[in-house]
Amino acid sequence: MAEITLVEAINQALAYEMQADPDVILLGEDIGKDGGVFRATVGLLEKFGEERVRDTPLAESMIAGLAIGMAMQGLKPVAEFQFMGFTYPALDQIINHAARMRNRTRGRLSCPLVFRAPFGCGIHAPEHHSESTEAIYAHIPGLRVVIPSSPQRAYGLLLSAIRDPDPVIFLEPARLYRWAKQEVPDDGKGLPLDRAFILQSGEDVTLISWGAMIKETLSAAQKLKKDGISVEIIDVATIKPLDKQTLLTSIEKTGRCIIIHEAARTGGVGEHISAELAEQALFFLKAPIIRLTGYDTIVPYAKLENYYLPKEQQIIDAVQRVLEFA
Repeated sequence: MAEITLVEAINQALAYEMQADPDVILLGEDIGKDGGVFRATVGLLEKFGEERVRDTPLAESMIAGLAIGMAMQGLKPVAEFQFMGFTYPALDQIINHAARMRNRTRGRLSCPLVFRAPFGCGIHAPEHHSESTEAIYAHIPGLRVVIPSSPQRAYGLLLSAIRDPDPVIFLEPARLYRWAKQEVPDDGKGLPLDRAFILQSGEDVTLISWGAMIKETLSAAQKLKKDGISVEIIDVATIKPLDKQTLLTSIEKTGRCIIIHEAARTGGVGEHISAELAEQALFFLKAPIIRLTGYDTIVPYAKLENYYLPKEQQIIDAVQRVLEFA
């Protein structure tokens, strides 16, 4: 079996579900003829035709509204925004309509749709192309927010997102699109939503992350292992709703926790996780919870963005700090 990248796994999942379910429709800017800005939908227009792979105008509010209308009438649209920073014109449609449809109609209607968007910095793109504002969507009742960090999880989680009866914000870390390859069986097996994944079991410290920062987290863990430090790595994957039980069980075991994300510090998802752990696992903690995050600034341009992202060495230093507590 050939190994594929994360972006190829996205394409593979879309193709599988479109073949299996004729109600699945793709729409977005340049997704048809050009195959998407990152080529996530390349080849799908030729395979499924213009009725099911729809190029749209540069109008994000229209894309969201059209997808909502399709979903309300029984289709399963997967709408792509070229970058997360382009989703803001669609906030009215996403928050006031997609997220509320089930509640507004007392369950008579829902929105079985997926909004896909590349997100995060580290690819030398301008500011609106480098956003990591997942906390905005995590705050909205009625939305599920999913972030894969490997080809296998991208494939399985996207399948489950498309099959979910409610709206899913599916954020794809652009920095990982072609970072690594894995064998991904095209077997149509979805992975569970609302569940964190334990990537590495450990005893000394719990490292909690998601999206592109999983890369630095895994790398730091390998170096710490050489020093005899055993870390547990948790990929949150679904940041809303949060799998608190997996996190709490890990903290009960290790007693120490570091949360790593590239989003700005204030109001980030790391704050919510930290508060949940402080409320429910206080007596298991042997050291203060540490958050390693991006800065409370606009993501800088290419020459400076490397200074914005948390570094592997910062993770290692943070682990050393929490281990100083008895």
